[in-house]
Amino acid sequence: MSVIALDVSGSRITGEAVAASGRVLAAYRTPVRPELGPDDVVDSVLDCADRLAAGAAREGDPAVAAGIVVPGLVDEASGTVLYAAGLGWYDMPVGDWLGEHIRLPVAVGHDVRAGAVAESRLGAGRGCANFAYVPVGAGVAAALMLGGRPLASDRGGAGEIGHLVVRPSGPRCACGNRGCVETLASAPAIADRYTCLTGEAGVSARQVQRRAALGDETAAEIWQEALEALADGLAALTRVVDFDRIVLGGELVEAGPAFFAPLRGALAERLTFRPPPRLTAAKLGGRVGCLGAALLAEDLLAPAAA
Repeated sequence: MSVIALDVSGSRITGEAVAASGRVLAAYRTPVRPELGPDDVVDSVLDCADRLAAGAAREGDPAVAAGIVVPGLVDEASGTVLYAAGLGWYDMPVGDWLGEHIRLPVAVGHDVRAGAVAESRLGAGRGCANFAYVPVGAGVAAALMLGGRPLASDRGGAGEIGHLVVRPSGPRCACGNRGCVETLASAPAIADRYTCLTGEAGVSARQVQRRAALGDETAAEIWQEALEALADGLAALTRVVDFDRIVLGGELVEAGPAFFAPLRGALAERLTFRPPPRLTAAKLGGRVGCLGAALLAEDLLAPAAA
């Protein structure tokens, strides 16, 4: 009894057919081309689902449900993507059209909340009913796990700490504000800032961190600014939800101690009224979205146990 898992981002679709044992029966990855319009993204999703279903059938374990996770604002109850700008999707009934195409029950989820479910059951959040999952990569977001379940607001926007304004006179954000956490602490923001100050293009956020460690003063300044902005966001989050654990994932976490040590120090400086929460690295890496989607699909088959 296998499930189809689809993790859709603004740049690619990553899919897996996963057996009940956890064995990956089939895997497929394809680029997303949102510039060709939302229907092209839909066609790519359907093609990926077909390939995975065929792969599972070849392995003698046909798929019986599917899960799909996307960024943006998601109404999980109705299976509707309310707003996913990077995909060109607005009020898209994803659950209905995917279910009709593959003739299986489909669970639709938010990528970060689904990732939090995966880390809760399989990764760094195991044994902890209440924690925040914060991926820091192409953007900055958070999912709040309460009693083992992710908090989902009526409008689908819970956990958007990337759009907390921490530098009111800072860079313009895509959301329309200035100085959001995401404009300083995301991987693209770090890379863009380095290019702006040095004129050198094509340097990634991780390369900025490595150059900072080697004594590049501009890189060191940018890296420090990013961690200070992220610490402001995490401090605000801690003041509101008071979690003792924050699980951090995404590209920047790969820097290891160069990321965690200064971030822990900056967070402790801001939380004068309580010890800082434990910061720990997510464990599921690039598979976290697919694993989350697979778990959502499995929950459809046993809702009473979810």
